[in-house]
Amino acid sequence: KEWLSKGHGEYREIPSERDFFQEVKESKNVVCHFYRDTTFRCQIVDKHLTVLAKKHIETKFLKLNAEKSPFLCERLRIKVIPTLALVKDGKTQDYVVGFTDLGNTDDFTTETLEWRLGCAGIINYR
Repeated sequence: KEWLSKGHGEYREIPSERDFFQEVKESKNVVCHFYRDTTFRCQIVDKHLTVLAKKHIETKFLKLNAEKSPFLCERLRIKVIPTLALVKDGKTQDYVVGFTDLGNTDDFTTETLEWRLGCAGIINYR
């Protein structure tokens, strides 16, 4: 219940960089998708994260428009879109950059992404 009250269990967009800091402060595990509206591959990531957010309520799943968050993108050294920032205890521990870790293909499975997030310890994956 506590996780759900903090926005876990759903994949949602946050409006600003300031919101990012508040969101990561209140949850132990956060996956944040830095995206651009014009990037087709971001829609592919959205589809998978929507499924995973419902399945892994121990982790908060967010998205943030990279074009509206230049400070964060520079600070986190995000140069490739889509990038998933994996944040544990308020610190960015790992990144999934583009589709390199996911088989370098647009039609990777949700399970492949789930496995990659599990390797990073950001979700409970068995």
